[in-house]
Amino acid sequence: MLVPYARYHRDRRNILTHFVGVPMMVLALAVLLSRPSFVLGGLVLSPAWIALVPLALWYLTRGALLLGLAVSAGIALLVLLAHGLPAGGTVAWLAWGLGLFALGWSLQFVGHYYEGRKPALLDDLGALAVGPMFVALEMLAPLRPFRALAGEIERRAGPTVLRDLAHPA
Repeated sequence: MLVPYARYHRDRRNILTHFVGVPMMVLALAVLLSRPSFVLGGLVLSPAWIALVPLALWYLTRGALLLGLAVSAGIALLVLLAHGLPAGGTVAWLAWGLGLFALGWSLQFVGHYYEGRKPALLDDLGALAVGPMFVALEMLAPLRPFRALAGEIERRAGPTVLRDLAHPA
């Protein structure tokens, strides 16, 4: 599933916008899911924490355990951060959640302008789950445990490029 996503994301400028935009959108969704919170067995839970469990299980079962652990840990950190952001009332909670999502989504459109394609999320909601995994792998690719997987994906999807905007293909 990373190969088709990567094929759709080969322009380096697009990948860079995803480094910021995708985590921003995940954080936004976590903010929006941070309410209501409740205590269960001494743990403070919210829909964000509950949603993280099946999502982490999905990442961990995609065939790249170390990458699954990395992306799950990254999302858990964003969920933790999300619970601290909307400390005010409902207006602050919605402003943070919707504002971060709109800003992250806007960055996706900027990146995909360079790519010459619309964001994958418009055609496939599954891209919302694959996107964080792609970004995590792109960030971790220089590290030894992730080099082989990143190399295989690049071999199958093709190298990254800087698309010539003056002469688009």
